[in-house]
Amino acid sequence: MDPVILSRWQFAITTVYHFFFVPLTLGLGWFVAIMETIYVRTGNEAYKRVAKFWGKLFLINFAMGVVTGIVLEFQFGMNWSEFSRYVGDIFGAPLAIEALLAFFLESTFLGIWIFGWDRLSKGLHALTIWMVVIGSNLSALWILIANAWMQHPVGYVINEFSGRAELVDFAALIFNPKAWLFFWHTISAGFATAAFFVLGISAYHLVREKGSEVFRRSFHMAAVIGIVAAIMVGVAGHFQGLYLLEVQPMAAVASEAHYDTSDPAPFSLVAIFDSTGKREIWSLQIPKMLSMLYYLKPEGEIPGINQIQAEYVAKFGPGDYVPLVALAYWTFRIMVGIGLLMIALGIFALFMIMKNWPEKWARWLKWLVWVIPLPYIANTAGWILTETGRQPWIVHGLLKTENAMSTNLSAGTVLFTLIGFTLIYAVLMMVDIYLLSKYAKAGMETAAYEPTNPVSPMD
Repeated sequence: MDPVILSRWQFAITTVYHFFFVPLTLGLGWFVAIMETIYVRTGNEAYKRVAKFWGKLFLINFAMGVVTGIVLEFQFGMNWSEFSRYVGDIFGAPLAIEALLAFFLESTFLGIWIFGWDRLSKGLHALTIWMVVIGSNLSALWILIANAWMQHPVGYVINEFSGRAELVDFAALIFNPKAWLFFWHTISAGFATAAFFVLGISAYHLVREKGSEVFRRSFHMAAVIGIVAAIMVGVAGHFQGLYLLEVQPMAAVASEAHYDTSDPAPFSLVAIFDSTGKREIWSLQIPKMLSMLYYLKPEGEIPGINQIQAEYVAKFGPGDYVPLVALAYWTFRIMVGIGLLMIALGIFALFMIMKNWPEKWARWLKWLVWVIPLPYIANTAGWILTETGRQPWIVHGLLKTENAMSTNLSAGTVLFTLIGFTLIYAVLMMVDIYLLSKYAKAGMETAAYEPTNPVSPMD
């Protein structure tokens, strides 16, 4: 019944719910824009149906994302007012730009796209969905700039009179390397999420041979993009890990359960932890592999959790600066493991296309429907890793989470809203899944448009 713990749970649950919708919005918009652009360039009406079909699913997902995202903004003032007071001059700037510029850009042009069919010229209408895509990706960028500052604060000074952090270098905030690594990783994850979403739904319809010509094209496109995106997520994640060791060494080594400084350093493949989640009981290790991952050679010093803890105590004062190692360790491995599985499944899907759908392999097509949840699980694991790995800091090296909460909140108040948000968001999630499933299963009938020139399987 600690208000800080309850507030952390509340923010975590609402964030995870919200982030279920964000990657699909970021990625699926590109699919819709590409399909409508092909329609404009070729005049092939089938691509208009395809754009409308995926566009309807995009709209459902977008609406849910907006609803769940608004709550997060209010929590900064309601639950975390001390955080807002301390860093509001910095943290508020990118969030304000996101709302006033990026969100209004995407929402305005999305409305024009919805109601502009057959009212605007084909080219102008296609331009509106591209503006939606640009707006949604810019929105993600500004939010990630804000979050990156919490992970690696730059371009600020502490006002000696007010004791608050104040922004003195806006360029440093924008060009924070952490932000751009976040952006690369998140946009790649968005492409991967959308690709496997399209792949799974296309596989569903190909098994039933409903609109197979069109869905074969979507399946092919999704397989290629899915492979490339999953690889890019991994590459971005690797560079993010290298930078993490530089600016947040405790978070980096916690994700590897590396307790003592060593050179060379082994890689822990599997580990078991005690009830605290911070101490390792047993692990299976690959010698020298962790040094190889960081330095691309079988030697290189990797600092340990115990040594970093001692350094932080000397620098910041007494306290426990070790995050929940078991959570960081396993969320990292879940994320990486699912990423590798997605690459393998994408290659398998592409193999079926290249081999002209041999019957002995095509029978597995129905199982590809179940690839849809994979990127969602990986995305969630990644965000949990990012946000819990920096604990006990809410702003790394500046402000601890326990000092960021509103001082007038009681445990009962937070518990009440926590239960309320969880139930409401659970209902919203069920509604979202129901609507997406309903219209996805209906196929091209949801596009409410009959083609005059369907796509050829060999087109």
